[in-house]
Amino acid sequence: MRKFMLAPLAALYKAGVTFRHFLFDHGFLKSVRFNIPIICIGNITVGGTGKTPMAEMVISYMTQHHKVALLSRGYGRKTKGYLEVKTDSHYRSVGDEPLQIKLKFPDVTVVVCEKRVEGIRRIREEHPEVDLIIMDDGFQHRFVEPKVNIVMIDATRPVQHDKMMPAGSLRDLPEQLYRAHYFIVTKCPDPMVALDRSILKKQLVQYAYQSIYFTRYESFVPRPIFHDEGKTKNFVSDQEVIALSGVGNPKPFLKTLRDHYKVIEEITLDDHHVYKMRDVHRLEALLKQNPQAVVITTEKDAVKFANRAKVPSTLRQKMYYQPINITFIGDSATDFLQKLEDNVRGN
Repeated sequence: MRKFMLAPLAALYKAGVTFRHFLFDHGFLKSVRFNIPIICIGNITVGGTGKTPMAEMVISYMTQHHKVALLSRGYGRKTKGYLEVKTDSHYRSVGDEPLQIKLKFPDVTVVVCEKRVEGIRRIREEHPEVDLIIMDDGFQHRFVEPKVNIVMIDATRPVQHDKMMPAGSLRDLPEQLYRAHYFIVTKCPDPMVALDRSILKKQLVQYAYQSIYFTRYESFVPRPIFHDEGKTKNFVSDQEVIALSGVGNPKPFLKTLRDHYKVIEEITLDDHHVYKMRDVHRLEALLKQNPQAVVITTEKDAVKFANRAKVPSTLRQKMYYQPINITFIGDSATDFLQKLEDNVRGN
């Protein structure tokens, strides 16, 4: 019944998206091309596809050769307009993901601005040293014409079998994937046979200028959120864990914890969840009932607990986050990044 109720809404949404692309394709709405290389990292689905880990990988490599700036909309922030992210910014002002990136790369210019054209112009004016802009989540934006489009594809939710929102998770038309230069397929199974990769490549890669890479997440030993209070633990398989997440797709995070530890409670919240005192009290109560347990959350959630004044010391000592990286399957990350650098330099 719910599927039939959502179908008309999905049809209306698709019609609106199709009309918007028509306006761009026929010049009624204009895309702006800037005289600075712009790498756009986006997707066509809602929920976590790994844009932030990919942005971090690209930033880490490109800062060896360029003065890099990251431009994000700053989803979920309370503010509007152009803001430069500082290491002491509050996530409610700049967004959780931009703050996460700024904390990891403090020397990189990180800016939030919902109007991307304005954001790029301000970066050019205020940071003339910047010679490369990475634009987070802008594939369907289209007011900016990037030099390179990287589209993240979730292997667990193939776009060919998905539906438009709200009946499915598509927020843009699969037909628009012709604008992608690189497809990064994330959350691939382990192992992933060559035949499965061939099928996905045939479905996604339609033009000679397009390339595809297959990846999965690599998780590392949880680290204390509060370095001066939390202790580096020797995590063992019977470690009791309270899993806390407020991300688009928590399944890979939860699976990793279940595979390695004894998960006694799972607290799964909406993406970009704003943590309040009731969440803190809930964690305190669970730890009181399970004194041997620790809290493990995602790196994106971890930045939201930076205001330690509201987190009791007894809780701070037991809060950890799970670092992740993207690992390439079959091809090396270096191969992808070097080709990306060639694109940036115009080859």
